[in-house]
Amino acid sequence: MKNPPGGRILGTFLIVFVCMRGDDQRQSEMFSYVSLEQRVPEDHPLRAIRQTVDEILRGMNREFDSLYAQTGRPSVPPERLLRAVLLQIFYSVRSERMLMEQMDYNLLFRWFVGLEMDEPVWDHAVFSKNRDRLLNQEVAQKFFQRVLTQAQPYLSDEHFTVDGTLIEAWASQKSFQKKAGGDGQPGEFRGDKRTNDTHESKTDPEARLYRKGHGQEARLAYLGHVLMENRNGLIVEAMVTQADGTAERDAALLMLYDRWRKRRRKRRNGPMSVGADKAYDTRDFVKALREMRIRPHVTQNLNRSGGSAIDARTTRHASYQVSQHKRPLIEKAFGWMKQTGGMRKTKLRGLANVWWQFLMTAAAFNLWRLPKLQAAAV
Repeated sequence: MKNPPGGRILGTFLIVFVCMRGDDQRQSEMFSYVSLEQRVPEDHPLRAIRQTVDEILRGMNREFDSLYAQTGRPSVPPERLLRAVLLQIFYSVRSERMLMEQMDYNLLFRWFVGLEMDEPVWDHAVFSKNRDRLLNQEVAQKFFQRVLTQAQPYLSDEHFTVDGTLIEAWASQKSFQKKAGGDGQPGEFRGDKRTNDTHESKTDPEARLYRKGHGQEARLAYLGHVLMENRNGLIVEAMVTQADGTAERDAALLMLYDRWRKRRRKRRNGPMSVGADKAYDTRDFVKALREMRIRPHVTQNLNRSGGSAIDARTTRHASYQVSQHKRPLIEKAFGWMKQTGGMRKTKLRGLANVWWQFLMTAAAFNLWRLPKLQAAAV
């Protein structure tokens, strides 16, 4: 009798040889009994963020109702739009087309946004159009403020740091042409003097040609401004302005005044302090802070004409050194917003659009930090 395949007959017994190699089967299963909720690990960082975001979005339900008509074809749910925008920030997805591609086959993305396993994703153009209809500066500000409400136990309302950063505009140098009539040869600007008074970008007219520091290249840009509390390095105020020489100090005063006014509403009359770098060491800025009873813990610029506006009345206190020690924390926030959040060079045009993008990125930074602070407090 011949031996059967994969075995050998010894007398009346059949011995089967078992191979330990797995079988590479190509047959697909008809049904899956594992849900998206089960596939996401319990300790995944997005779980805590999703829980916080869902609570915030439930609180914004009334605002969402006022933005949509009562009749017509249903649009993309605003809750899913905002979750998708946060995913794009968290995972540095560079385009809406790639975001939709990820949401099509990435189960983690589907779970976070709220899509079912077999639910079709939106076309990238449909997503962009619905996002632009929903998201504006007002909606982004409300979302940002609700994130701060969730982070309230970890915020300081006395000690802050302020700074600004350059946001490169989505416009090339060749688009920066004369306002009246345009250039005879667009793009040929070597040797020509170009200023914001006589030229503007034809791609993004609200962008301004700006140089952040001496010896650096002038770029078409906006300025993003952040006010950070010093206890845990969370962002409490954020805004975007056109780029010019006084924008950083003007924006800082606006954000500090808003914070000062909120404290007065709560009947908190104690002094505040704010740390800042040498760019804020001007007499007008320091005087305005002192009029609001805010201690100006600004780095001294001893090389400035007329000397520093900060003297021993401020520098002799130990709190001044503490503020200077805490001040570099704001650079970590800017680093995250630029490297991870995509704010190094915006892909949107116009001040209003860049503003809401900056606000959502600041909110995403706080959301990313919040679970770590909650775990450390346990």
